[in-house]
Amino acid sequence: MKFVSNENKKVEIEVNGSTYLRHAIKTRFIKQGENYIKIFKEYVKPIYQEGDIISCSEKIISLCQNRVIRREDIKIGFWAKFLSKFACRKNRGGYGVGMPINMQYAINKVGLSRVLFASVLSGITKLFGIKGVFYKIVGREVSGLDGFYDGAWDEYRDIGIEIPKNPSLVCDEIKSKLGISSMIVDANDFGQVILGKSSDIKLEDDILVKIIKDNPAGQGKQKTPLILIRKKDKEEVTS
Repeated sequence: MKFVSNENKKVEIEVNGSTYLRHAIKTRFIKQGENYIKIFKEYVKPIYQEGDIISCSEKIISLCQNRVIRREDIKIGFWAKFLSKFACRKNRGGYGVGMPINMQYAINKVGLSRVLFASVLSGITKLFGIKGVFYKIVGREVSGLDGFYDGAWDEYRDIGIEIPKNPSLVCDEIKSKLGISSMIVDANDFGQVILGKSSDIKLEDDILVKIIKDNPAGQGKQKTPLILIRKKDKEEVTS
């Protein structure tokens, strides 16, 4: 098998003395309501070998699960407009609560009192150079929201995509039905988080993060939401 990387990314990466190969799997544009089992069967099954791990973007699983919120369903209130003025517009490579609609989502998700507390504490800690406090307080559901901007894809202009539901169970389902070991990640060029993985994967999360630390899936219109990971000693020919 010939391993292929995205532009400005490398096939090989060394982590803790082991070398891993990463192959960017090209797919069609995945739409809301598709079946992730069928997607894995179509794009992964033909090239997968025992011992491989598939790194899967959380976005396509969320779309398959219909974890989508539409712009017209969020009514932006006073507090969202006010608080967003004091927040950073971008978060980990995406658009955060500096956008009123994202701040309103946070208020709807965790409540105004928690958002106010997070905003005040975040403002104080920033004076001491400490960042990210707001998202630690409001939680993963808020920090993981994607969408509500055109960015690379116009299709995401008027929808917000929530993080997947039960990501580890999704990975175990994929393993059970297709024999494919996988992990679901929230990754961009600024950071990576393992949201879930199939129970057969023995590597610790910190190792898995290091394997994808350069975000091999890319952050634009690559359409490579699936990355096949294989230890180099199992594959001699790379590109």
